[in-house]
Amino acid sequence: MDKQTKEIFCITQEECAEVTQAISKIFRFGIDTTWNGRTNQERLEEELGDLKAMLRILEVSGIVREEKVIEASKAKIEKLSEWSNIVLSEMKRNNILKDK
Repeated sequence: MDKQTKEIFCITQEECAEVTQAISKIFRFGIDTTWNGRTNQERLEEELGDLKAMLRILEVSGIVREEKVIEASKAKIEKLSEWSNIVLSEMKRNNILKDK
């Protein structure tokens, strides 16, 4: 593995951990709780944006294939709609399943 690929993986891993931490803070203190002038929702949005950037970098750098990520995402949404308590109306599901 080259140095750049290793760094991309390392930063992606860190961003995953930061999303986990942001969600943990929401469970502990609530989504609307403010700390240092920002809500937990705003922190989560920022961390998700950082993670989304890293996912795009993984795709653009050729480490993962965008079409396979989209395919896996669609499959997960279908599984969740069948096996979880997450309710997705047809309209929302169709919008979520569109290629981005």
